[in-house]
Amino acid sequence: MNAPRSTLELDTRSALIPIDVQCGFDLPPWPPRNNPAMEANALRVLDAWRRAGLPLIHVRHDSVMEGSVLAPGHPGNAHRPGFVPLEGEPLVTKSVNAAFIGTDLDLRLRRLNVDTVVLFGISTDMCVSTTARVAANLGYRTIVIGDACACFDLKDADGSVIPADAIQRAHLATLRAEFAQVVESDAVIDALKPLSQRRPKGVQS
Repeated sequence: MNAPRSTLELDTRSALIPIDVQCGFDLPPWPPRNNPAMEANALRVLDAWRRAGLPLIHVRHDSVMEGSVLAPGHPGNAHRPGFVPLEGEPLVTKSVNAAFIGTDLDLRLRRLNVDTVVLFGISTDMCVSTTARVAANLGYRTIVIGDACACFDLKDADGSVIPADAIQRAHLATLRAEFAQVVESDAVIDALKPLSQRRPKGVQS
């Protein structure tokens, strides 16, 4: 279990993993989404992370379901503007909820000597949550950036709609209780400042 910390600490063994920040989530059949500030918060973290020069591995969902807007070849499979991997940044593709299943993500992280993973993306209750749970079970210190995640309204068994905000709150609470440290984007950016300041002048990520 990852115990809560009063302050966030990051170092060169920390890796950022953006999960499924793809265009298809704006298309039918996806229902209304929460947290309209998700992209802005995530882009601020992504920029600060690149400036600090820490490990970064992108994750994209390549759906194998017929007709999926996240399937390879569909415009919805593409990363949202600003989230496309830059040259030299690795990309892991998956077809299930957990980014560790059926991929070489764990191997990549071990080779980088990473012991801490920092996650954000879509959706909070599905691929972000599942990846966070597996990461914690694999022994990684796991951090989820709550205000850089989003999820969708969801129908209950009786057809009533559970609002996305309620789903997000419940899932972040569950992750916080057992699997991850849940933080805000500002906390991550603040934790990266000392690392950015130590980088040699002229060095770019």
